[in-house]
Amino acid sequence: MTIPAHGAGRDRPVLVVDFGAQYAQLIARRVREARIYSEIVPHSISAEEIAERSAGAVIFSGGPKSVHVEGSPRIDPRVYGLGIPILGICYGAQLIAAELGGEVSRTGVGEYGRTVMNVRRPSLLFGSDEGDKAAGTSEPAERPVWMSHFDSICSVPEGFAATASTAQAPVAALEHPERRIFGVQFHPEVAHTPGGQAVLERFLYHGAGLAPSWTTESFIDEATATVCAQIGDGRAVCGLSGGVDSAVAAALVHRAVGHQLTCVFVDTGLMRQDEGQQVIDAFRRSQGIELIAVDAADRFFDALVGVTDPEEKRKIIGELFIRIFEETANRVDGAAYLVQGTLYPDVIESGSDSAAKIKSHHNVGGIPEHMDLELVEPLRNLFKDEVRSVGCELGLPDEIVWRQPFPGPGLGVRVIGEVTPDKVALLAQADAIVRAEIAAAGLDREVWQAFAVLADIRTVGVMGDERTYGQLAVIRAVTSEDAMTADWARLPDQLLEKMSSRIINEVAGINRVAYDITSKPPGTIEWE
Repeated sequence: MTIPAHGAGRDRPVLVVDFGAQYAQLIARRVREARIYSEIVPHSISAEEIAERSAGAVIFSGGPKSVHVEGSPRIDPRVYGLGIPILGICYGAQLIAAELGGEVSRTGVGEYGRTVMNVRRPSLLFGSDEGDKAAGTSEPAERPVWMSHFDSICSVPEGFAATASTAQAPVAALEHPERRIFGVQFHPEVAHTPGGQAVLERFLYHGAGLAPSWTTESFIDEATATVCAQIGDGRAVCGLSGGVDSAVAAALVHRAVGHQLTCVFVDTGLMRQDEGQQVIDAFRRSQGIELIAVDAADRFFDALVGVTDPEEKRKIIGELFIRIFEETANRVDGAAYLVQGTLYPDVIESGSDSAAKIKSHHNVGGIPEHMDLELVEPLRNLFKDEVRSVGCELGLPDEIVWRQPFPGPGLGVRVIGEVTPDKVALLAQADAIVRAEIAAAGLDREVWQAFAVLADIRTVGVMGDERTYGQLAVIRAVTSEDAMTADWARLPDQLLEKMSSRIINEVAGINRVAYDITSKPPGTIEWE
């Protein structure tokens, strides 16, 4: 595929307009996989705001509503006159058709899941444009796609061409190359649509004339400049939690301001087994970053006495965490900034104009209203895989970069019910066994997260001819690309058996093990 030389960094972002779709975040990720910067914006955004942001293209997401329902989400109609390339997906395609003079109706038969689509005529999106012909990459006329709709586009607006159809959708795709407006009824962003990424890239590269110029290196350069501008000659403290997010944030800020950064590692007592010492060794010895280690386990356990509500746990842990930072910052002359590893999914899941609150995140919802330090969040617009790439580029060791995601509140939200030192000790041992066996099986790069949960249940068992009444441990392992959605991992039976046997035999107090086979949605990755 011939790729234009046009730039497409953060100065010309692709704006993904969220109409309430479960896949809006995934669309943004797919655009970034094409090495073009993207952001999610609410459908209430005005044409002036889109123009002011110098958008390189706009993508309308899908959504759960019908375009015929009163109060269904709309876009400022002046957007169509900006001359900015537009791609509509599912509801977004129907909105384009309905607002520009086509017909969208309810045929009585919807399409859900894998569907066969036929490309009916030459199409830029499906690889029959001149650039792709020259490269010999035209796609077959018949192709599988993933559908999820009840309304259908029955006729296209004037000047548009219907380029594809299915048995139930007479217009499965529409294009107006001169106006640079396109629409597809299916979901190219999901893995269930083979070749879907190619469809998005043809829109971005050929329909919008953008080039893949947003890279890890360009992000680091831009983020470094931004951090320098924000901190100036000031001093910053960064909290190291043991996870990849805070580690990469620290390394990035250290590159920007060097000795002006002091890292603070707060041992909450809720870390994974031996993780505290690993963090201290990695940053003091390997990275040469100034690090203050604070043993605050007793303070956290005291604050959590009698607390069982998950959201209250998160708030308590988050606020105490920040307060300890503030106390520590008083020992760092002139410290006025707090560096956090907040990621884009954290921001989205914690609630926005277009996303319902799923749970508060330690780096977002757990921040107290009053805080004496100004936040520095250099990773706020990145997904997890992008953070790992940045970490590799910054030279962080693999054991830090590829460490599995770990919640800010730590084992505090993996102990169901009241959190006590004894329960955390049990869980840490069980969790270490799960992670060790996953690594031994060579699955630590394939599984997004694998960990143990200590359920608030006591269960009867028999061990050594004696009756026991012990704790239930639950193994949770999921596969995912960015934690926005996740599927339970199909681990080999022998591996599950080995983990269960080791936990029961080696962790005194646990006498039963279960395996969680819930995907996200409807569940979440964490239990609390």
